[in-house]
Amino acid sequence: MRIHRLDIEAFGPFATPQHIDFDQLSAQGLFLLNGATGAGKTSILDAICFALYGSVPGARQEGKRLRSDHAAPGAEPRVVCEFSARGRRFEVTRSPAWDRPSARGRNGFTTQQAKTLLRERVAGSWEEKSSRNDEVGAELSDVLGMDREQFTRVVMLPQGDFAAFLRSKANDRLDLLQKLFGTQRFEAVERQLLQQAADAARAVQDNASELQQLLDRVASEHDHLDLPAAATPAADKEPNQEPGQEPTPEPGKEPEAWLAVMEAETHSEWQRRQDEAAEAESAATRLLEQFHEAQERSLRHGRLGAAMQRRVLLELAAPRALENKEMLGRHRRAAVLSGQLEAVDSTARKLETAAERAAGVRGKLGAAGLDAATTDVALEAVKAVCAVVEARLPDEQRLEVITARLATMRGDIAEQQAAAGASAGLLEQLRSDVSTVEAEIQPLEPLAGQLAELEREAAGAAELVGIVARHATATNELDGITLKHLQARTESQDLRQQWLDVRELRLANAAGELAAALESGKPCAVCGSEEHPNPAEAVQTALSLAQEEEEAKDRFEASEKALALLAEQLSSAAQVLAGLVAQGGAVDAAEAESKRASAQEAASTARKAAVTLEKLRARHEALSKRIALVQQEHDASANAAAQGSSAAQLLQEQCAAFEVELAGLKDGFPSLRERLEALVDERGLLQAAVDAERELEQAQQACEAAAASLDNALVESGFASADEARREILPPADVVGLEKDLADFEAESSRLDELFAGEDLILAAKEASIGELPLAEAELAEAKLLASKAADDARAKELAAGLAGKSADAVARLGKEYRTLAQSGREPRRRAHMLAELADTVRGSGDNNYRMSLNTYVLAARLEQVAIAASERLVAMSDGRYTLQHTDAKAARGAKSGLGLEVVDEWTGQRRDTSTLSGGESFMASLSLALGLADVVQQEAGGVDIETLFVDEGFGSLDEQSLEQVMDALEGLRDGGRVVGLVSHVAEMKQRITNQLQVIKGRHGSSVRIADAVPV
Repeated sequence: MRIHRLDIEAFGPFATPQHIDFDQLSAQGLFLLNGATGAGKTSILDAICFALYGSVPGARQEGKRLRSDHAAPGAEPRVVCEFSARGRRFEVTRSPAWDRPSARGRNGFTTQQAKTLLRERVAGSWEEKSSRNDEVGAELSDVLGMDREQFTRVVMLPQGDFAAFLRSKANDRLDLLQKLFGTQRFEAVERQLLQQAADAARAVQDNASELQQLLDRVASEHDHLDLPAAATPAADKEPNQEPGQEPTPEPGKEPEAWLAVMEAETHSEWQRRQDEAAEAESAATRLLEQFHEAQERSLRHGRLGAAMQRRVLLELAAPRALENKEMLGRHRRAAVLSGQLEAVDSTARKLETAAERAAGVRGKLGAAGLDAATTDVALEAVKAVCAVVEARLPDEQRLEVITARLATMRGDIAEQQAAAGASAGLLEQLRSDVSTVEAEIQPLEPLAGQLAELEREAAGAAELVGIVARHATATNELDGITLKHLQARTESQDLRQQWLDVRELRLANAAGELAAALESGKPCAVCGSEEHPNPAEAVQTALSLAQEEEEAKDRFEASEKALALLAEQLSSAAQVLAGLVAQGGAVDAAEAESKRASAQEAASTARKAAVTLEKLRARHEALSKRIALVQQEHDASANAAAQGSSAAQLLQEQCAAFEVELAGLKDGFPSLRERLEALVDERGLLQAAVDAERELEQAQQACEAAAASLDNALVESGFASADEARREILPPADVVGLEKDLADFEAESSRLDELFAGEDLILAAKEASIGELPLAEAELAEAKLLASKAADDARAKELAAGLAGKSADAVARLGKEYRTLAQSGREPRRRAHMLAELADTVRGSGDNNYRMSLNTYVLAARLEQVAIAASERLVAMSDGRYTLQHTDAKAARGAKSGLGLEVVDEWTGQRRDTSTLSGGESFMASLSLALGLADVVQQEAGGVDIETLFVDEGFGSLDEQSLEQVMDALEGLRDGGRVVGLVSHVAEMKQRITNQLQVIKGRHGSSVRIADAVPV
């Protein structure tokens, strides 16, 4: 990565735009960056870092404002850096967030957010890549191959940090090396291994706890069987046992043997209880069978007695059942004739109804003047006329529609004619209103056209009033500061004179002090004369005069600082006043206020005219639209009235034609529809008469047929008459009751036959005949009690045997689980032991003799690489005398080792601590370390090619020969096109390095310039 150009504006101490051409500075590969203290040398490095990464290095990011306090209020802070990397050329522009003055802001300022722009030079022209902060940051990190921390360690060598690093103890080097190489991931590995070891130890402990729980559960199952108590042995892992250590079981209580004993005892107890349960079950079964046999005999004899009682009752109900059966027989024979009887009654009723209806219809025909003898002929004639009239009904409906349309159309024509007249009058009124509005608009247009200009003049006049007010305030402030400055300058000149007077007095007193030391006959230390004719006399002692001179000088310098501060304030106030004068602030306040009032009044008048004009124009536009709309309505109404008149004439002609055609068919009726209704009524009456005669004839025939059928059925059924048959027919409810009683009698008879044929009643009758009677109630209850007690005892012993079986199964299962769990815990115990040893090793304890953690081990390897790279340059700087060497010698009193650093003196062959180096030697060694570190970190960053380096202060501690050797080493860095920038105040380096970037400090900000040659 090579830097080509840097532009800075309103950044750090640089108020005005500054341009730095690094290609010009890099012409010889080595340039010097110098300037007074506080001028801004470090700010140039900050600007480079800010342009590339959006922030400045380290602690300066937190405590430093990026925008220059010297810059004008509206100047935007900006840094532009042009650089090349990986064969590509880029330009990045960044502006930090800053507060821009704003007249409308709440506090007079508006916050401007940070901005970024990245461009790349492609085919001779710049192409924009991105303007988003996050995208530019990602792109630059990919191109540079380093983050900000790596960049500041590789490109801007923090040489001062390595001087302290060189002199520090081994343990103190850990923080800096870890910060430089970012080895936190190895500490994460250490923490992960510790966590894994702890997890493995917890797994072993959990395994032991589970094993102990299994043993406790076996003991609990054993205790549930009321067997003699057995002490529970300890599990395979004691709580305080180290991971991986094999357990030491107590004598005679090994878990495996103890488990075997528990399994045997529980199984034996289960077998014993099973035998007891079998004996109890056999006795309970025998007693239960005896009880069931006695109970069944008692039940058989009870059922036999009940059956004998039911047979007696059935014999008593037999006569009544026979009587019911005969009554149901007669009812069923009479019920066969119920259809014929019902048919005779129904036909008689229908004949009577038909006769009454025929008589009523004949009466209606007579009332209507129709002949009842010729109803068939009259009906056919009426039907023919109805058909003709019905066929012409549509023509009458069309006539009615046409008549209605003609009436509606005449009304519409009248409305359209009235609307046309009204719209014509409205058009005349609207045209008159338009002329009035146009007359009002004409004088307002010129005045409204001047509104923008008048408002600008009013705003300018108002702003001028504010400027005049600020000018008066600034004038008062300038007068006050000028007075303070004059007083401070007078006071400073007085203090300077006092200091010079004391200094002159000290110089004069020096002669008296020399004279006091003269002795006659001894040569003067100044002139060599042995004679001293007129020695001077000392007024005060040299110590008191020197102290007085120092105090006078301090007072003078303090006054100078105060004077400089006031001068800066005076210059700032004068600039502010000059700016206000340039803006017209010197105008009289009354005149400015008068101009403001006049301008505001004119603008207000124009604003009112513009508002009125806008309203009049809106009204004019609305009237124009209304005229166009009313004109369209007038034309539409006139056209519609003309067209309606033509259509009404045609409809009138159609009405006359239909009325002539339909006049004959009405036959005196108002309309065809009314005549058709009269014909339909007449047709209905005739049709009803025909239907009534036909229905009467059919009813007579049906009545005769039903009577003949009933006579034939009476002969076959054995009844003498229809009345006799009707008397034998029973109501349905009586029939159902008789049938139910008869069915119940027959069912009871069948059930008793089946009951007496059953084995139980036959056996009971046999037992009664031979005298085997059932047990008494008390004896039966006693037998039941004995059987119940035996069953309860059998169930209790069966339950005890089941519980013993479950306990035996549980003990066997738990023993199996214990052996499986113990087998599975051997590998975790081995792994826990291995992880514990590995964790102790990586954290520097246990068998780690050097007490070196994994993080320290990695840093030691990096330190060894840095020492090798640094020694290459230290050999050249020290004229082949010194090299740096990493040492991992064990530290005293068990301290951690691995980060030791020694200096090897090739002249004596001895090794010694780096703290024994002199100041110049320490500088060369620390500079070598910084350069060596840059090479190693560069390799860590992926082999990024660094073509531009900056080396910080520290050259003042070197003698002439050492400085020569260091310069030779630095010039060697230029091999391969590398550019090195040195930050130093050493005068000899200013003479040796002709390419210089000078930072010049001033009251109003710093500036830079490139000097190709600087005079001595």
